[in-house]
Amino acid sequence: MTKVFTIASGKGGTGKTMTTANLGTALALLGKRTIILDADIGMANLGLVLGLEKSKITLHEVLAGKADIQQAIYELPTGLRVVPSGISLQGFQNADPDRLQFVMSKLVMDADYVLIDAPAGISKDGVIPLAIADEVLLVVNPELSSLADSVKIKVLTEMVGGAVGGVVLNRASSEKTMLTSQKIGQIMGAEVLEVIPEDASVRRAAAFKTPVVVMYPDSPAAKGFKRLAARIAGTKVATVETAEGKKETFIDRLARSLFGGV
Repeated sequence: MTKVFTIASGKGGTGKTMTTANLGTALALLGKRTIILDADIGMANLGLVLGLEKSKITLHEVLAGKADIQQAIYELPTGLRVVPSGISLQGFQNADPDRLQFVMSKLVMDADYVLIDAPAGISKDGVIPLAIADEVLLVVNPELSSLADSVKIKVLTEMVGGAVGGVVLNRASSEKTMLTSQKIGQIMGAEVLEVIPEDASVRRAAAFKTPVVVMYPDSPAAKGFKRLAARIAGTKVATVETAEGKKETFIDRLARSLFGGV
């Protein structure tokens, strides 16, 4: 049976889209039929971080009734399938977010997991993704403002009949933060499913429009995303070949020169 997760956050900049991209990729690498969809039709970023920004048919065209959802699905080498939203203002104006539920009814017929990248914050377009998911995962930073805004999203989710399945504490910068995850869970009224540490590898991988779980699979953040995927899928984290001792590639050297070491 297909499980639908909406990845949401109370504010922009928490790493919600990166979480969607990496969690989806990690699930696909576990052999799960996974689709990720960018429901942030006004400020779409999912296609950008995965190199799909030039896609001719996107969720915009589907929600405008100009294309079928199957035409807007793009499969990556990892097996992950992506439904990007367009980046044009005209496409945004023509899109009808009320059609999203119909679109989802088609997607769930051919997937084990569907992840919806929801708009950040509280908006009319953001309500539907919260309501139609089996579970909402809240991406939270260890900051008071992020927590306060995410609590509002949790309340809104429950108001529209949705359910929060847990919290992903993202960009944790110290061991002290790791130890406060239980307290953050208490504040949020939901379990912290995984703590993703602050990791320069995420930024370096993003420069090449590649998920960190693919480009730097042994990095701290990648391991966190893979643990989260394994927990959701009810399986063990797949053993990956370590990059230790391997010769640094040109891409590694270029990324290091641009963004610094990890």
